[in-house]
Amino acid sequence: MSGQVVVLGSCGAFPEPGRASSGFLVEQDGFRLVLDLGYATFPRLLARRPDADVDAVVITHEHPDHCVDLHALFRMRLYGGSGGARLPLYCPPGVLDRLGGLEPDVDLRAVFDPHPLPGAYRVGPFELTGTLLPHHVPNAGVRLTAADAVLAYTGDTGPTPLLAELGRDADLFIVEATDRAGEAERPARNLMTSAEAGLWARRAGARRLMLTHFWPGGDRPAAVAAARSAFTGEVLAAEEDLVVGLSRR
Repeated sequence: MSGQVVVLGSCGAFPEPGRASSGFLVEQDGFRLVLDLGYATFPRLLARRPDADVDAVVITHEHPDHCVDLHALFRMRLYGGSGGARLPLYCPPGVLDRLGGLEPDVDLRAVFDPHPLPGAYRVGPFELTGTLLPHHVPNAGVRLTAADAVLAYTGDTGPTPLLAELGRDADLFIVEATDRAGEAERPARNLMTSAEAGLWARRAGARRLMLTHFWPGGDRPAAVAAARSAFTGEVLAAEEDLVVGLSRR
């Protein structure tokens, strides 16, 4: 059975009107996994899963545009009467520390069963591998390998040869392309441009590239064009509610 990826949010830093920050819902063989839950992603998840009935959550790092709505999921499961087993949560330890400050009198582990990233795990139909990538805080790029598809996702990252391995032969490589002004000239690189996203997708031998984490107000068609200058495969721009199939070439 083929799977799919649903874009919950595509903005970096903060959401534009009508959009949300970083987040994706991955569905494979009836298993539902969330990749990041930034600002305004939780209502979009509820629009598709009204009870937030997901099987696992993966958070790449502790910046709020990637994790803050995890706290909304926590509150729904804690106070909404869903009960049941704790939800597996795969993330760098800083995520729990950051969100714990929002409500220090309640332990997030009452709802979540945390597993540290980077690391390797069996998660439903997936082999999950987390790879530490350069960013302002520990950020785990994520590779999900199923029987008939490979999905790779960078979270936030600066340019690094590790991206070629993270996205090696991926059917879909979701890469941040912040395109913040002057990004390529910064002495310490913690984010990327769309042209660099295309370059690393090409070096990885990925089948398709999806650009995400767009800086608010950025020119998305120009970002796609820049990525296409370096990558000859299909280039997509993450757009809220976009659904992309996952299957082997």
